[in-house]
Amino acid sequence: MARPERKPPRPFVTACDKFLYLDVLRHDGEADAAPAARAARAGVNKKTARDPQLLATLRAAIDAVSDEDGWADLGAVGSHIAKQLPEFDPRNYGFARLSELVEASGLAEMERGGDNQRRAMVRLKGGGDGGMGWLARGKRRG
Repeated sequence: MARPERKPPRPFVTACDKFLYLDVLRHDGEADAAPAARAARAGVNKKTARDPQLLATLRAAIDAVSDEDGWADLGAVGSHIAKQLPEFDPRNYGFARLSELVEASGLAEMERGGDNQRRAMVRLKGGGDGGMGWLARGKRRG
């Protein structure tokens, strides 16, 4: 069976608030798919967490929504990316959640806090706080 190409007209994609490729949704729901079929799909998806375009997008989004210490709420990062690129979806890179994609990219450090460790904060690695970010966040160094 031939696979349709992912080439929707760019104006159509940008006119959408959120643009999803339906094949991503269909493959996520196929729990009983044969292992060979899953492996073939993985080979077709050439985007990885180390994709240069993805890294540039993540870096720009974290920079855009970060506070003075360089920390950004991951939800705000995701919202910023969705406004810039409606077709962005972590599943296109093989990850169910944005947090998993950011961790796999190696671009940023992540801290979880709040109720049940649900709130995720990210900061680009090599942040310019001189190693004093722990002080600004009220944590003990150690």
